[in-house]
Amino acid sequence: MGLSTQLRNTSRFLVLVASVLVMIVLGSVTWWYFTTHYVEPEEPPEGRPGLSFESPDDLYFSALLRMRYRELVTPMGDDPTPVRFVVEPGETASGIASRLQEDGFISDAGLFKAYVRFHKLDANLEAGEHTLDRTMTMEEVASALLFAQLREIQITILPGWRIEEIAEMLAEETSIDSQEFLLIARTGSFNYSFLAERPAGSSLEGYLVADTYRIPADADATVLIERLLENFDRVITTQMRRDAQAQGLSLHEWVTLASIVEREALLDSERPIVASVYLNRLAGELPEAEGYLGADPTFQYARGYDPVTDRWWAPFLPEDVTSIDSPYNTFLYPGLPPGPICSPSLASLQAVIYPAQTDFLYFYAIGDGSHAFAKTYEEHLANQALYGGQ
Repeated sequence: MGLSTQLRNTSRFLVLVASVLVMIVLGSVTWWYFTTHYVEPEEPPEGRPGLSFESPDDLYFSALLRMRYRELVTPMGDDPTPVRFVVEPGETASGIASRLQEDGFISDAGLFKAYVRFHKLDANLEAGEHTLDRTMTMEEVASALLFAQLREIQITILPGWRIEEIAEMLAEETSIDSQEFLLIARTGSFNYSFLAERPAGSSLEGYLVADTYRIPADADATVLIERLLENFDRVITTQMRRDAQAQGLSLHEWVTLASIVEREALLDSERPIVASVYLNRLAGELPEAEGYLGADPTFQYARGYDPVTDRWWAPFLPEDVTSIDSPYNTFLYPGLPPGPICSPSLASLQAVIYPAQTDFLYFYAIGDGSHAFAKTYEEHLANQALYGGQ
């Protein structure tokens, strides 16, 4: 072997040694970087996929996330003010990430995309409304976007409203079409046992419980009515139904009488007394009109909307009560009307099954929301004379 050959072999050996030393140095530097810059990630939250290595890309994203873990767990700021963030249907993770960075919720759209892709979250970012703030880490932002908030609105059905008044409110405060609501409330079929006692062709008048409800903003008429009927089934307890039967009233008769009490009594303290008057009249104790309720609200219900006063429950003169021939007009037809005339409150429902024990057959509105009660027609006339000018 010549000198030149030895020199070449020596050079090759030195190059090999140098390459090994470089690799050792690079490995040491990499190890130092990881040990000084990397914090071990916590276990993924429940329901979130854990780490997996299904492709070479996963190895790349794993290394990237490990090197930049501190960015993942560092919030953008200290302002806890809630901010609405909407993910549009069909929006990609890339588009979402870009908007998050633009709005100041994350520091790097690319890192966010790598995070959601590696954890298999990119396909689960849910369209809809979300609430974020700038104290959230990138990991927390990603988790928050997995579950859109159901947008709700609040509506209130007032005691004493008939279904047309409910429909008017819905037209003003929701996206529910009033005519669709009325059609379903009058003709729809719903599977609740308490509706079985209604006469054929009856509407849901009286069974749409007066209350405050939170409903999905995009709820339709059927969804809303189901919610109202569920509430009726909850409010009207089994014991109350038994107590109504003990009064000799079917559930439908009970709700019907309670709706009349609702329209007559403004004060909860007077509802049981007003109920006693009507129960006494139903028992045939009214000498001049045996078995007749003679209830003003039933005439108003039969008359319906009054265009002159722009009201559903407009005032009227005593001589008007015979002007409308309707089974709901209890001045012309004895007993209870065919069904409820409005949505009664729980207080009115309770008043009918737990009435005051009185001999009263008459009451007269004083003008301040209360009534003067009387046992005889002579006492009733005296109350009219006493309070009629007020």
